[in-house]
Order: sequence, then structure tokens, then C-alpha cells
Amino acid sequence: QVQLVEAGGGLVQAGGSLRLSCTASARTFRWYTVGWFRQAPGKEREFVSAISWGGGSTNCAESVNGRFTISRDNANNAVYLQMSNLKPEDTAVYYCAAGRPTDYSTGPYNYWGQGTQVTVSS
Repeated sequence: QVQLVEAGGGLVQAGGSLRLSCTASARTFRWYTVGWFRQAPGKEREFVSAISWGGGSTNCAESVNGRFTISRDNANNAVYLQMSNLKPEDTAVYYCAAGRPTDYSTGPYNYWGQGTQVTVSS
């Protein structure tokens, strides 16, 4: 079993930056693909970005391309999402997920965190 904990969310003005982290309880985390997803109020959860177990392959949604960067530190069982030039439409609860998905954006992912709130004010 892998427990995931997200951190780094908060309130930021438009144009600002935040770095989210996803840390895991198990060392097996390093063998999993990790994805970031978000869910805004009244909307469905959507894919944001993902990174392969070794970090050699990444993918991100068109809406965040060029603004968000995903990275990982397997020595510390952590994955990061650096978010820059934030917009009010980025406001959502951000979740990390781990697993061996057949597709980065659609999954499936086996393990999910509880989420961290990101609020971007205009």
C-alpha cells in the first residue's frame, strides 16, 4: 500500500507561483508513474501532468503547457509540480496519484492522495 500526501497549496495572486509536492510512504513509489490531477468546484477531475517512474517521460495538459513543470526525486520519494504564471482558472483541489497507468491522462492509477487546495485570485 502506498500513501500519498500532497502539500504546497495555498492562496496566490494571478501571475504568481506555487510548488506542490507529493510524498509517499513506501519506497516502491519510485517504481510508479505519478500524475497530478485537479478538480474545480462543479467540474470533473482533469489531468494536469504526469511523470514516468524514472523521470524520463513527462506529459502535461495543453492548458498548463509551458507554465507547469513536473519533476521527481526518487531518493526522497517525492514528485513536484512547479506552477508558474498561475491564472484564476487554475483554482482547484490538486491531487497526486501513483500507479502503472496505460495512459497518463486516463489512468488507471492505483493510489491517490487527499488533495491540496490551490486558489488563484485575480
